[in-house]
Amino acid sequence: MNESTPPPLPQPTAANLLPPLIPSGARGRPVADVPLGANAEERSPIMGWAATVDALLRQPRRVLYQLQQPGSGPLVRTLLAITIVCALVYGEIIGLFSGGTQLWAAPLKVVTGLLLTAVICLPSLHLFACLSGSDGRLVEFAGRLAGLLALTTLILGGFAPVAWVFSQSTASPAAMGALHLGFWGVATAFGLRFLRTAFGGPSGGRRVALGVWSAVFILVALQMTTALRPFLGTSPTLLPAAKEKQFFLGHWFQCLEGEQKQ
Repeated sequence: MNESTPPPLPQPTAANLLPPLIPSGARGRPVADVPLGANAEERSPIMGWAATVDALLRQPRRVLYQLQQPGSGPLVRTLLAITIVCALVYGEIIGLFSGGTQLWAAPLKVVTGLLLTAVICLPSLHLFACLSGSDGRLVEFAGRLAGLLALTTLILGGFAPVAWVFSQSTASPAAMGALHLGFWGVATAFGLRFLRTAFGGPSGGRRVALGVWSAVFILVALQMTTALRPFLGTSPTLLPAAKEKQFFLGHWFQCLEGEQKQ
């Protein structure tokens, strides 16, 4: 007689019956902690140049997930093709500053320098990744590095009109060199952020490993600007002679001193 009637149980609704877009273990966690492919959109294949460019800019995790899957060769080739085309376009803008031989030499040097930097730095990227606990294969990191280059050159391509305006209105190689380095620095920062996503969670070891490798990558790329010089200005030879080897900082200071004397 005195027993109270238990309250009725809540009835399931359509919203409660829908499966979560991200697994329950991933909800409330930072994006860096969520496994690649947890979102259904990330598992959607990427087909064609336009879709690849859009995914790089809007859904980098989707690109990284697809690079982990078997048969990612076409995507890697598309990323490399985007890198080459965008680097050629930006290199042509660099060549317009001096004209003449630089109209074809500068684009060729930009593409060569980027690809050589990637090839040189790929083994150390795989090494640091393994030391930080990654189980990715070398071919997977080659694809991720191709994504880094593609995103970097895409952003440089966006800066190309601005660089062209200054190349036609500025006569100072030092000023143009600083402008191009600034654009390259911004583009590289976005490219490295893309690669940081591939390293997964925010563990201290992974942050340190990626930070060390990023410094190596930047130093190698900067040295390429000296090893393949000139990019700006003219020279009697396409590449510097063997006796003209220099560290990039020494070459930059030498160029600044030469411009001040003029």
